[in-house]
Amino acid sequence: MSAKKILIVDDEPHVLEVLRVTLEDFGFKILEAMDGEDAIATVQEQRPDLVVLDVMLPGRDGQEICRQLKASSDTAAIPVIMLTARSGPENEREGLEAGADAYLTKPFSPLTLLSEVHRQLQLEIA
Repeated sequence: MSAKKILIVDDEPHVLEVLRVTLEDFGFKILEAMDGEDAIATVQEQRPDLVVLDVMLPGRDGQEICRQLKASSDTAAIPVIMLTARSGPENEREGLEAGADAYLTKPFSPLTLLSEVHRQLQLEIA
């Protein structure tokens, strides 16, 4: 079985690095984008198996990107995990209403993230 591709979208390089290292250590192939436009282009070109998406991005925010992905029949089935500093029930509700399959807040536990990635991809945890 080939490695599952995960697109991580965040405008903070250190967050991208932590996410990349965490997920690569568990055998995932990582794609990266730093803004919404790059995220959409990468999804269309690379067809990742899952997207980890920050809400606060330059230009179009993560909720808008999520809505666009979920509105297209080509990308609607790709799970989206929002990973953001925006905490609280109202923010979580907005993220889920935008179409996110899960909503995690920063700072995050790598174990919680990995568990959610496995759940969304319906993988067994080794």
